[in-house]
Amino acid sequence: MFRSGKLIPVVAYCGLVWASGCALAQGYPAKAIRVVVPFAPGGATDITGRTLGAKMSDALKQTIVVENRTGGGGIIGADIVAKAPADGYTVLLATPAETAILPHMQKLPYNPLKDFAPVSLATASPLILVVHPSLPVKSVKELIALIKARPGQMGYGSAGNGGVHHLAAEQLKVAFKLDLVHVPYKGVGAVIPDLIGGHIPMTFSSMPPSMPYVKTGRLRALAVTSTRRSSAAPDVPTMIEAGVPGFVATNWFAYFVPAGTPGTIVGTLNAEINRTLKLEDVKSKLVELGLDTLGTTPEELGKFVREESEKFAKLIKLAGVKITD
Repeated sequence: MFRSGKLIPVVAYCGLVWASGCALAQGYPAKAIRVVVPFAPGGATDITGRTLGAKMSDALKQTIVVENRTGGGGIIGADIVAKAPADGYTVLLATPAETAILPHMQKLPYNPLKDFAPVSLATASPLILVVHPSLPVKSVKELIALIKARPGQMGYGSAGNGGVHHLAAEQLKVAFKLDLVHVPYKGVGAVIPDLIGGHIPMTFSSMPPSMPYVKTGRLRALAVTSTRRSSAAPDVPTMIEAGVPGFVATNWFAYFVPAGTPGTIVGTLNAEINRTLKLEDVKSKLVELGLDTLGTTPEELGKFVREESEKFAKLIKLAGVKITD
């Protein structure tokens, strides 16, 4: 995914920024750092932010406050960070939705490639297709047959318009010509309670918020969207194994700061995020929940986001995905 070699610089380091910026970076951090998670508590973005934040607070000797700012499929939280002072005290923990997908679906109040400076790609996870246990299906093929038998009567929950969860379900709809209703929420953490309560029958979920309920039988897992089975759910087949050729979807979570943030501050955050991702207790907790720990340079993340943006633009056009209320 990430290749060494010459990359286009995305973040200017201290020697390339104004002297005032370098002065600002000295003594950083001198106060609490706010990490904006643009989705509801309980989702994979939130879990990543809180797991890393607790360890980073200890090392940086400053409180890291995780702030959930929901709405607009991640747009509201992202816009808050885009317009925040470029001083390293407001950080965005983003997903593909607000950085690489929604720009191709609607006009945004910010430009994800110009208004953010990338810091590090933190974690990634396949999605998992889960249904309420009362649904009379135990495989993807049975689910498809049931949806076809009930055209327009079944819905699926998603973490919001334009998210990977939304696009995954739309891929399935296109592949099998399904009449399935989209029900967008303000994050996976808001979807799962409704799914457990039987208010919606199915969703493509990030693995961390759904795996505890799969293990206790309160949700039934039908497939994961990776090319290989997940170590967090080894008994659950891939979508490809379940009879959907080429079906792969990955959700990722990355740190960004407002554009113009001094390079030394970006470097401090990058080093601390990457150090924390290597801690055994952090890795084991995240892997158990289905999250792969990554860690990149700012330049690698910048290049990756541009590539993801191009990929999703093609997928959205092919699938004809639309924003729903």
